[in-house]
Amino acid sequence: MNQNAKKHNKITLAVWLALAFLFRLTFGLCANFVSGSDEQQVYLIGLKFYTSGAWPYFGPDVSSTIQIPGALQGLIVGLPFKLFAVPEAPFILLNLLSFASLCLFAWYCCRRLPEIPAWFVWTWLFIAPWTICLSTQITNPSYVLPGAIVFFVGAIETYPFLAQRLIPLRRANFMMGFGLCWIMQFHLSWVILIPYVALSLFLQFKKGGRQAGSRASWIVVGAALPASLLIPTFIKYGLRQGSGSTSEALQFNSDNLWRHLNFVEGILGRFLSFATFELPRFIGRNMGERLGFLQEHRWLIPFVLLLTVVGVLQCIALLLLWLRKEHSQKDWRAIKYFTAATVLLLYVSFLFSMKAPVSHTFYLTVPVAMLYSFYCWNDFLKGPFWRRFAVLFLACSIIFEAGLALHNYRHGSFLKNRALINEALRSNDYRLLGERRPGSRY
Repeated sequence: MNQNAKKHNKITLAVWLALAFLFRLTFGLCANFVSGSDEQQVYLIGLKFYTSGAWPYFGPDVSSTIQIPGALQGLIVGLPFKLFAVPEAPFILLNLLSFASLCLFAWYCCRRLPEIPAWFVWTWLFIAPWTICLSTQITNPSYVLPGAIVFFVGAIETYPFLAQRLIPLRRANFMMGFGLCWIMQFHLSWVILIPYVALSLFLQFKKGGRQAGSRASWIVVGAALPASLLIPTFIKYGLRQGSGSTSEALQFNSDNLWRHLNFVEGILGRFLSFATFELPRFIGRNMGERLGFLQEHRWLIPFVLLLTVVGVLQCIALLLLWLRKEHSQKDWRAIKYFTAATVLLLYVSFLFSMKAPVSHTFYLTVPVAMLYSFYCWNDFLKGPFWRRFAVLFLACSIIFEAGLALHNYRHGSFLKNRALINEALRSNDYRLLGERRPGSRY
């Protein structure tokens, strides 16, 4: 390939990535942002930090008595205002973080699966419902995805049965520690990651003995960066009050045992849906709202029907393909058993959680579901028929999501609140947008 061709390919790639980023950013700005919602509450944490100058000792609230400690949520929403005092500033940073992490994950998946079309991996990761509908709007689980990708890419590269030496071990340990303590200040689901760290340490010391200590110490180095933002909270409030009563979330919940048995609404179905085009959940909370969406946007009905059917078939295929014994990739058995172990861990974990196993409560496992799905699709996408179908599928997905963004814009999007937030920024009064929930500490 001559120099002109290489330069042309680089320019094409840069333009494509820029368009993909702008599409995701626009989608996030059109997302729902109504008074009292979680989106508004998380935005207020950062807006209050910027307008009042008060240090955000606590992050999002889990319930009326539980609040996540640490300043990371407030800083990551509020600091962008220091650079650009415009309402969209936190959205830009969030989308830069999620976009960069998805690029890292796309690169990693393509290196593990060199036969799968790179255009499919990159495009699908950018527009899959669970990576665009949640990680582009201001809410605390949105910030989980970057940390989860960094964590799992690092963790997988420390396991001898999965590692492909794509990342140096020290760097992988650093990523694992950083991702763990990053998620810790956004969502209580971080505790699910502790067994992964424990397994990594066990395997590293089993293989390397004492020499493994210097490499494993990079977990602490990585964790120390985000964890340092917890220190002011514990200094001011002490360990007990500074924990934000998060220990209350740990309780035996027998109701979750029965919820597990529901395939569609239980853990297994929700986990597999992370890697599929799960459409109904994002156009309405119930059948009435979904029918209302279709009535308002009749031109989208063919796309909704096609994508809904494909999404259901994807979920069924991911379940059945687990039984497959032969695969072109030698580490197929390791990947599928690692995925099964992740699902089993979720089942056990939610027996001790006050929260029901709804999708956002274990959103941090999206990288595992996605990686497993790429292994499932790898051999199919070698054929011309499935490649053509993938192009059609991705094109329909983009059209539908453009229509969904338009719908959200018309029904209480963030952009509808822009003038009010501008006034709050000019007058340094976050209360013009709203108040934090009663009992929320700051």
